[in-house]
Amino acid sequence: MAQPALATPPAESAEPDQVVVLRGATWADYQRVLELRGERAAPRIAYLKGSLEIMSPSLAHESIKSVIGCLIEAWCVDKGIDITPCGSWTIERKEFERGAEPDECYVVGDCAMPERPDLAIEVVLSSGGIDKLELYRKLGVREVWFWRNGSLSLHVLRGDRYEAVANSEVLAGIDAEQLSRFVGVRPMTKAVRAYRAALRGE
Repeated sequence: MAQPALATPPAESAEPDQVVVLRGATWADYQRVLELRGERAAPRIAYLKGSLEIMSPSLAHESIKSVIGCLIEAWCVDKGIDITPCGSWTIERKEFERGAEPDECYVVGDCAMPERPDLAIEVVLSSGGIDKLELYRKLGVREVWFWRNGSLSLHVLRGDRYEAVANSEVLAGIDAEQLSRFVGVRPMTKAVRAYRAALRGE
């Protein structure tokens, strides 16, 4: 069966995110901003040792992160991997002055009360934000994937630092380059169908 033609990824430069970083903020300031934001999904808020990032994601940002998540979940279903999506879970460590809200995150395996996700996904459409790898390092997230300029880059926590890798360790066997080729397909259901067909070699 011929595979459907893959769409060009969304024009990421046409719709950047709105990112503000406030310097000299305290942990109390961070907590207050979270309180004011409440249960709303946006803006997303991150805190790193005095730097408070407030990010209002664009429609392109939200679409890309959701499609990446659906493709990851499709791969896990196809391969029989147990995974739980946790969305933009607020992960905090006051002692390390860090708080993060990934675009998407996942717990892999059967864990009823996880302390942190195993995998965090970050879509980067604008420059000037805080250092997300430094942020996640002390939060203990095992793996961080960045979508930037139409492709995924993978980083694995080894010891006390992240290393760029070609292959995921949290989702061993997934081909991130192959998955990236389907992120621009719309609608999402077509992307997932095409990706699952590619996984089956059709």
